[in-house]
Amino acid sequence: MKLCVITGTRAEYGLLRPLMKLVEADSELELQLLVTGMHLAPEFGETWKIIEQDGFKIDAKVEMLLAADTATGVGKSTAMALMGSVTELERLSPDWVVVLGDRYEIFAAVSACVFLKIPVAHFHGGETTEGAFDEYFRHSITKMSHLHFTATEEYRRRVIQLGEQPDRVFALGAPGLDSIADVELLDLKSFEKAVHFKLAQKNALVTYHPETLDDGDPVELFEEILCALNEFPDLGIIFTYPNSDTGGRALIKRLEEYVDENSNRACGHVSLGQSRYYSALQHVDVVIGNSSSGLIEVPAFGTPTVNIGGRQRGRSRGASVIDSAPDRDSVIAAIRTALSEEFNEQIDCPENPYGEKGASAKALAIMKRTDRTGIVNKKFYDIK
Repeated sequence: MKLCVITGTRAEYGLLRPLMKLVEADSELELQLLVTGMHLAPEFGETWKIIEQDGFKIDAKVEMLLAADTATGVGKSTAMALMGSVTELERLSPDWVVVLGDRYEIFAAVSACVFLKIPVAHFHGGETTEGAFDEYFRHSITKMSHLHFTATEEYRRRVIQLGEQPDRVFALGAPGLDSIADVELLDLKSFEKAVHFKLAQKNALVTYHPETLDDGDPVELFEEILCALNEFPDLGIIFTYPNSDTGGRALIKRLEEYVDENSNRACGHVSLGQSRYYSALQHVDVVIGNSSSGLIEVPAFGTPTVNIGGRQRGRSRGASVIDSAPDRDSVIAAIRTALSEEFNEQIDCPENPYGEKGASAKALAIMKRTDRTGIVNKKFYDIK
């Protein structure tokens, strides 16, 4: 049985890697890998090279990103992703396509599967992120998929509410927790050497993506965060770059300017990769920004998250997550709380609403035992 995993970003690949390793180790299965999106772009680190360094063979590359990250440019990139995906998927002819999340390149690839009548298994459906157009893509991917592996029971109910058959929807937890268990973490000295940065007494990991459904200028919103960080002059800062969303390149430019202006206490990385990223979560004192990782993986390390703005609005979150409005005063107050001894004592052993490791193996077992005969002829499930 041929399982084709599709990945377009560094983060998504890391979450799917444990499943890919399980597929490769199974003599009954053949792993296919289609790589697209940010993986192929030099400005985002050409992270397809990391995939190959990890020992995986890339079976298809779909170039899609245009130089412009305007709304029109992203729309045209999505169209290119659809054209390239339908060509490559027809050639690969997989028995299952496996995807994760909610991005536009995955939406395009799954749309190609519809035309080719290829069954799709989807991780992380049923969630809500009201501040980004990923919200639209996620639910659309759900309607084009045939097996659903949700992170919580609440999300399982929501996928069923979308009309999916209950016996095809499984609440397994977040596969990112498998990824954490799969990575060897670096000690402090090795981590500092790996990121070329000497940590301070207190440190923050900052990742901020554009809020694609917000009418505000993403750079202006990011500037509020930078002004807030200036209120903590002794705080060491590790930035990771934003995704290739609308306005992302302007954010990168401002990020690089800030790092140049504050080179004594800040550094920037296009991609940390899994080992360095999870090691950072172990060594920093707070994670700041609006990445889903701040809600899903970071709590597993007992590290506080300052979640800024509305990009993750609607997602489940544990006690270690502090929500902040996207203005400097609110961000300053949230960072102070996150760094306080009192708050850290409260979240000494935080409960993660996204469960425990094991989602990847459970999902693979379900795919192996599922009868694919007629599976693409879906029936809408009406809640009585």
